[in-house]
Amino acid sequence: MSLRLHESMAEHDASMMNGLQLAFMGDAVWSVIVREELIARKYNVHHMHTESIRFVSAKSQAAALERITPVLSGPEAEIVRRGRNAHSHHPVPKHQNPEDYAAATGFEALIGYLYLTGKEDRVLELAGMIIGG
Repeated sequence: MSLRLHESMAEHDASMMNGLQLAFMGDAVWSVIVREELIARKYNVHHMHTESIRFVSAKSQAAALERITPVLSGPEAEIVRRGRNAHSHHPVPKHQNPEDYAAATGFEALIGYLYLTGKEDRVLELAGMIIGG
């Protein structure tokens, strides 16, 4: 799987983005990774949609973050913290646990940061721990 769709951003520039901007990108990248994996498994469209929810919901992303937290570097953990603590201008969606929603935002911020800074191999390493394990 290849994620190279852009020129990498300097780490300093990416670190100046707010957590919600990073999460915005991370949400899209994570969705593509999950969809590519489900297509590779040759699921039908209905099954792909059902299975994708296992990986892209706030609850699933919070669990994914818990799974990868032990292997995060200090700077990666800091990006997660910034994403987790970011406050959007809208309330947590109905039927979402606020703690899960905050953790999911931290997870997405990490994925977005790694992707924007050209660390696609690290994104895929973490994805393998979550999807493959």
